[in-house]
Amino acid sequence: MTERYEYKVLELREKMLGGKMSGEKLEKLLNQHAGEGWRLKAITSADVKGRLGPGGVEGLLVTFERVI
Repeated sequence: MTERYEYKVLELREKMLGGKMSGEKLEKLLNQHAGEGWRLKAITSADVKGRLGPGGVEGLLVTFERVI
């Protein structure tokens, strides 16, 4: 039987991490998702659109996968 996967992509901006983005805050987020069965697949730097107004801000796209 072939394994099937599902994916989750989080758009992270500094404000979503409670202020300045740091390794410690990112580590906490990764461990939280690992505890739910998610495995880190990729982290990509990207312009993430803000909720207010045009344009974007620098952020991260964090992609997780897990077996379903």
